This record gives sequence, C-alpha cells and structure tokens, in this order.
Amino acid sequence: MSSEVVLMEQKGAIAIVTLNRPETLNALSRELRNRLAAIFEDLKLRDDIRVVILTGAGRAFTSGIDLKEAGDKGFTPGKEEVPTNLAEALSNYPWPIIAAINGFTITGGFELALMCDVLIASTKAQFADTHARVGIMPGWGLSQRLPRLIGISRAKQISLTGNFIDAETAERWGLVNSVHNPEDLMPFAIKLAEDMATCQPRMLRDYKQVIDEGYGMTFSDALLMESGRSNKQSASVSKESVEAARREVTARGKLQQ
Repeated sequence: MSSEVVLMEQKGAIAIVTLNRPETLNALSRELRNRLAAIFEDLKLRDDIRVVILTGAGRAFTSGIDLKEAGDKGFTPGKEEVPTNLAEALSNYPWPIIAAINGFTITGGFELALMCDVLIASTKAQFADTHARVGIMPGWGLSQRLPRLIGISRAKQISLTGNFIDAETAERWGLVNSVHNPEDLMPFAIKLAEDMATCQPRMLRDYKQVIDEGYGMTFSDALLMESGRSNKQSASVSKESVEAARREVTARGKLQQ
C-alpha cells in the first residue's frame, strides 16, 4: 500500500484525487490536509486539468478530523495549515470538483464533501455531522452550506442529532445527485467529468464562477451580475463560433438519443 496520504492520477483532462489513509477511515490529519491543499494549489496552475474527482480509499470518503491527533496537538480549522488552508484551496479552485462519496462521510469529512461542486454517492455512503457531539463548532462552512442545499429543517435534524443518514435518504433530500452501486461509482464519476471536460474551457470555468458568486447574492443582484457577465462575454463571440457550437450540440443530442 502506498505511503502517500493523498494519491493523484490523471486521465486526460481529469484528475482523480484519492484520500489514502484507509486504516483510519481517511481521517483528516494535518499531513493529509496540507497535502490535499497543496495538490489543489498545484492543479489550479495547470491548463491540462479541467475537472477533479475527489474520493476516498477503502470504506470511507473521510471520517473527518483526526481526533486522536487533535487531542494530542489541538485543532483550530485553518490556523495550522500552510501555505494555504484546505477550505481556501478548494474554494479558490476554478474548475469543477466532483465528490465521489464511496463510504463514511463524517463531520469534517462532511464539510469537505460540501466544498465540492457535484456530489454523487455509493450505496455504501453514510453521512453524519457530529460537531454537536464532539464539542467543536464547524469552521469549514457546514452550518451554512447544508441548510442552503437541503433546507433548514433537514439540516437541523442532521446537525442537532449527530445521527447518520444513508445514501438513499441523502439522494431524496437533495444532498447528492445520484446513488450508484460501489463498482459503478467511479465509472459514473469519470463519465460525468468527461462530459464537463468537453465543454469550452473558458466557459466551463467562468460559468462555475457565475453560479458560485450569484449563489451568495440576492436574486435581483445575481441577475444583474449574470447580465453584465453575459454582455461582456457575448461581445467576443463570432457568428462562426456560434454556428460551429450549434452543429456540435445538435450532433451530441443525436448521439445521446
């Protein structure tokens, strides 16, 4: 077994990043957090990677912060990570991140999953937010992202009980987009990533940015922001490029019928 706490494999324009501490259910040790942040910082500078799939080795996506290490050394999210903390590294990554959630996804691991753009899950996936049970206030956005994703009442049920929900419930509540048999999870994630990677690179990056920025605004402000970006981008689009794109989209539609 590799001694690397995070593995990275490239498939064309796709990077598959795997948390690799299966003996600890991929607990987020300081070493792992720093390594994962460094990988995303490196990937941000690469033009040949346009989609990242994030997953875990073994039975877990990640069980969250390494509580044994935290008990020995203490833990304040973001303070000890260098040069860039994990939340900032994923937030600043300009291309889509797909979370392929293969198993247990707990507390800080739940927060890590919510930093991703698209979440898909194995039938073996389970989710829990145990912050209220371990006495640590979330610091990577879970208390704000989860209610916006699944509704405030369901978010409170998860966070104020610490109870697990299974993959089917997660899909029904809108936490994950789809659920797959374990052997089908990565093939589906790769196909989804390939579909994203075939989009126009500049639009793929800029469209993600527009969605993310608008999500934090009022609806009226977000519409104004989108209109401004659209007008600016449309000025650089030629009739020839529109016609070429139309033919490509039409051909793609026929292939998928």
